[in-house]
Amino acid sequence: MMNKELLEIEDIEIKLLLDAIYLKYGYDFENYTQSHIKRRILRRVRLNNLANISQLTEKIIHDEKVFRQLLKDFSINTTEMFRYPQFYKDIREKIVPILKTYPSVNIWSAGCSTGEEVLSMAILLREEGLMKRVRIYATDFNSEVLEIAKKGIYPVENIRKWTKNYQEAGGKESFSRYYTAKYDYAIFNQELFDNITYLEHNLVTDGKFITAHLIACRNVLIYFNKELQNRVLELFDESLVEGGILGIGDKEELKFSTIGDRYESMAGKSKIYKKKLR
Repeated sequence: MMNKELLEIEDIEIKLLLDAIYLKYGYDFENYTQSHIKRRILRRVRLNNLANISQLTEKIIHDEKVFRQLLKDFSINTTEMFRYPQFYKDIREKIVPILKTYPSVNIWSAGCSTGEEVLSMAILLREEGLMKRVRIYATDFNSEVLEIAKKGIYPVENIRKWTKNYQEAGGKESFSRYYTAKYDYAIFNQELFDNITYLEHNLVTDGKFITAHLIACRNVLIYFNKELQNRVLELFDESLVEGGILGIGDKEELKFSTIGDRYESMAGKSKIYKKKLR
């Protein structure tokens, strides 16, 4: 069989698999970028020693454990503490003064994965004296990564890199004060979690659930096609107060979206925007 025919069959099998997931479990991945979805599906086929995608579809329909494996594959879990330090430096220097004008602040960390960037925001806000009036809502569609986020226990091998990130982000303390090293793990202090609420929320299928003053959703939109990007950005716009702040990933773009003209740039390279007053 020609390579072109094989690719066409794979595309059909992927569509049938995604349809099966939606019908059986209610998760909609149709508008994720096909390259991302295909790469993850083929990886799962190999790991399960299956002959083709159709066999994976059959297993997913009859075995929820296999579905949960694939769900974890689809989830975007590339993250670290103070990832892209300039983003947090700009939040500290340019956005915190705006947040200080509110009597209380709601922050939505969308697609929070295993929680490193949520804790980064909590540390920053604590150092700026804001945590007593802030509630952070950390959401992801993957319940397994949320459980990791809630515990705040990470391999200690990451600490050197994270300490460097923290310092470059304008950290005011010794990073070591925020965690306890035990065996091969760093356990982050419980006080950091006092103002964080972890929730299962699917950006694809779920709607507005809070009114936010700051939304951070970084390096998630790049896995969505244009239609879904705009749908999610409209959700963020609906959720933000006038004058609210939106932070997206450095490789993501607001300019050509359906909400682009409603926002002004606050930090160009860091992709931080302020919602214009109407």
